[in-house]
Amino acid sequence: MIRRQLEKNIHDTLGSFPVVALLGGRQVGKTTLAKMIREALPDASIYLDLERPTDLAKLQNPESYLEMHADKTVILDEIQRIPELFPVLRALVDDDQRNGRFLVLGSASPDLIRQSSESLAGRIRYIELGPLALGEIEPTPKNTRKLWLRGGYPDSYLAASDSQSAQWREAFIKTYLERDLPALGIRIPATMLDRFWRMVAHSHGQLWNGNKIAAGLGVSNPTTKHYLDVLADTFIVRQLRPYHANLKKRLVKAPKVYLRDSGMLHALLQLEDLEDLLGHPTAGPSWEGWVIEQILALAPDNWRPWFYRTHGGAEIDLLLERPGRKAPLAFEIKRASAPTVSKGFWSTLRDLELEVGYVVCPCDEAYPLGNGVSTLPVSTLPQFMAALKDASITDLDS
Repeated sequence: MIRRQLEKNIHDTLGSFPVVALLGGRQVGKTTLAKMIREALPDASIYLDLERPTDLAKLQNPESYLEMHADKTVILDEIQRIPELFPVLRALVDDDQRNGRFLVLGSASPDLIRQSSESLAGRIRYIELGPLALGEIEPTPKNTRKLWLRGGYPDSYLAASDSQSAQWREAFIKTYLERDLPALGIRIPATMLDRFWRMVAHSHGQLWNGNKIAAGLGVSNPTTKHYLDVLADTFIVRQLRPYHANLKKRLVKAPKVYLRDSGMLHALLQLEDLEDLLGHPTAGPSWEGWVIEQILALAPDNWRPWFYRTHGGAEIDLLLERPGRKAPLAFEIKRASAPTVSKGFWSTLRDLELEVGYVVCPCDEAYPLGNGVSTLPVSTLPQFMAALKDASITDLDS
């Protein structure tokens, strides 16, 4: 059993909010984590899986049933399947505002589960659970490579072989298209969305070009944007927005698009083992997207991610904007163990007046590159990000 780093956060949040929503893609481990949390509340919790007919039957009169268990933490799995429950939860919480009354699990973003936002505003806290990340596995070089190749879905990462992992991910893709999306009320032909998803995989880490993809699919640009939003709302795709500083430079306006799980990217590109991956042109962009996801999994929720690029080619892969801090943190990502950075990186640091920058790479130890920039071994990201979160404002900016 792999302990998830969010476990303590969820326990703490249940002590501060009447309703806590644990959101994340299908099969990332929400149910397992909820059951682990329940183990700490053996006599004060009840678990209902809203995909099971027997549990659904208990909620034919939800208000009466939930009132009967008002002294317990009620865990509702796959809450998006019964959106009419949200007004009931609101009424019950308004009658009794005890913290920790409900832990709800969902496979769609808060924007997609609009009923929860409208019905439980001020009463609910959202926590996102992603796939397995660095800090949740033993950080050996072998495990790091395996996590990059197979991705962080637990069943994929823990498979007995690369071949079995690839087979699991292919089955996931089929189930997601044919069952999970229709269950959310999303009516897009599975074959069309499958083609779109694979085209996005070939554009991983690139600026979004809706016109090009629309032409390839034979649909309109707004239709492709709708498809992209569906993948984003179900935790499949990340749209990384450009950072706009008040500079006299022409900056790109389109987002960069990444598949959030590297294993799903490799499955869509039919890359089964490490040899396949390292020989493929997408190895560099795949590594970049994977490292970005590792950093964001370790960063606080209120640290906002961006990328920076000018039309002249100056670029930084990731900027993390921290509340109350003027200067964002700058990360450049390289797959080489002895990385070099471009002139555009150095010029961007000067343009944005950043005194500190990091080049994340698979090196053995950190060392300075000059002018406030140093390498950051990918294996040390958990410790590095934990130190940043714990540091004072003075420490962070020094």
